Amino acid sequence: MILAANVLLVIGLMFIMLGVLGILRLPDFYTRLHAMGKCDTLGVALVLIALAIHEGVSLYSLKIVLISVCIGLANPTATHALGRAAYRSGLMPWRGDEERS
Repeated sequence: MILAANVLLVIGLMFIMLGVLGILRLPDFYTRLHAMGKCDTLGVALVLIALAIHEGVSLYSLKIVLISVCIGLANPTATHALGRAAYRSGLMPWRGDEERS
C-alpha cells in the first residue's frame, strides 16, 4: 500500500509541475487557464488519494476522499467561470499570427 501511495503522490506532483510549466510557457490567459485547470485538478486529486491510501481505512481517509471529490467538482467549475468572465469582459484569445509581448 505504501508503494501505491508513493507512486500516486509522485504522479500527482508531476501533474502539478506540468501545470506550473504551462503557466510559465503558454501565451495567453485562456491556454494558461486550460493547462492549470486540468493539471491542478488531477494533480491535487492524485495527491489526496495517495494520502488517503497511506492513511489506510479510517475516518480521516474518508474525509480526504470527500475533499478530493469536492475539489474535483469545484475546480473545473471555477475554471469555466473564470474563462467565461474573461471572454465577456472583452479579453480576446491569442491567435498564432499575432506577435507575443
